[in-house]
Amino acid sequence: MTFSSDRNVPSGPGNQKGMKFETLMLHVGQEEPDPASDARATPIYLTTSYVFDNCDDAADRFALKTQGNIYSRLTNTTTNVFERRVAALEGGTAALAVASGAAAIAYTINNLAFSGDHIVSSTTIYGGTYNYFAHTLKSYGVDCTFVDPTGIDPVSSFESCIRENTKAVFIETIGNPNANLVDIDALAEMCHRHGVPLVVDNTFATPYLFRPLEHGADIVVESATKFIGGHGLVLGGLIVENGKFDWEGSGRFPHLVDPDPSYHGVSFVRDCADSPFCTRVRAIILRDMGACLSPVHSFAFIQGLETLSLRVERHVYNTQKVVEFLSKHPKVEKVNHPMLPDHPDHALYERYFPNGAGSIFTFESKGGREGAKRFADGVELFSLLANVADMKSLVIHPASTTHSQMTEDELRASGIGPSTIRLSIGCEHIDDIIADLEQALDRI
Repeated sequence: MTFSSDRNVPSGPGNQKGMKFETLMLHVGQEEPDPASDARATPIYLTTSYVFDNCDDAADRFALKTQGNIYSRLTNTTTNVFERRVAALEGGTAALAVASGAAAIAYTINNLAFSGDHIVSSTTIYGGTYNYFAHTLKSYGVDCTFVDPTGIDPVSSFESCIRENTKAVFIETIGNPNANLVDIDALAEMCHRHGVPLVVDNTFATPYLFRPLEHGADIVVESATKFIGGHGLVLGGLIVENGKFDWEGSGRFPHLVDPDPSYHGVSFVRDCADSPFCTRVRAIILRDMGACLSPVHSFAFIQGLETLSLRVERHVYNTQKVVEFLSKHPKVEKVNHPMLPDHPDHALYERYFPNGAGSIFTFESKGGREGAKRFADGVELFSLLANVADMKSLVIHPASTTHSQMTEDELRASGIGPSTIRLSIGCEHIDDIIADLEQALDRI
């Protein structure tokens, strides 16, 4: 492990479409001119700030005329390596890492919508995101319309909510907690007809299972805390852009197109053509609000990326076995996973997820709320905690925890009932996982 400081941020590798995912993970690091003596090592640049060559060099960096580190709240060399690798894996032109997944979502919306504006969101999203859209954003003057994506024609339902002041449509690739799916190709086409960007939270799918930018999404957000890290040790979030959305032609985003007074007239769209969205978040929102990612956390996430494909393969394999087991168990009312043929999103599952989808899903236990609590309290291998996508198997009761701030009507709209249990299937041996589920179900 190397601790250092550096003044220069090397350019990124760009999109490498066509390369196998596992090979891509191994090669993106080799294209980076890492300052480390060992090309396979990523040093931790544990520093607050960076030395400039001279006054002119400092002035050019502050004016965005040249690339280079200024202060670790804005850029850090270790974090830059992490950002470039995720951008390559997602197929984006740029990525920005921040302190948490929640910060990634907040900064994305802050960069799109202002007081008097409007966004549209799926109802079937993480409870914290729902609260942010429904309550916190409203206090800043931004309105949100929620759409049930499980209806007969969800794309038309989303389209009917588009207004003149709509600045984003937001969905999750795999909904939290019920693993519902949305036709992203069709939704993206609709959004673009109206000049509205599609923002997709890809946390549960990861770029190994699905790459939303290749299906028309414009911005991807991820909680790196989950599968990307895989270890449940550090928090982090990511924003990735595709560099293709027509911000100027849309007519909805003058703050990205017009000269910015805080940078002496820079136009992010015209002067940062490949990455206007991430550049503005970094240069203004991250600068002013400061939820930067620690370089130590970036280092931990870089290690996680190296085993992402192996871990997700095991997660998916174990999940398929667990879903089969639960769907036949007499103490289980219903399993909510799109791999099941009778699931309403099964056709989308087969179309979008040839390698399987999602190790985070829910089931309805018999015995109501009390039965669900008996199960959650009875597991031994599973950990009862408010996280997902660890190597370890995890369990929680959403109605009383992760989604507890929602009203009864909001919970129903999100498909969460008193007997709903969310599982995050880990990488333990499948026989041990099923044995623990079986003994916990016996307690109901």
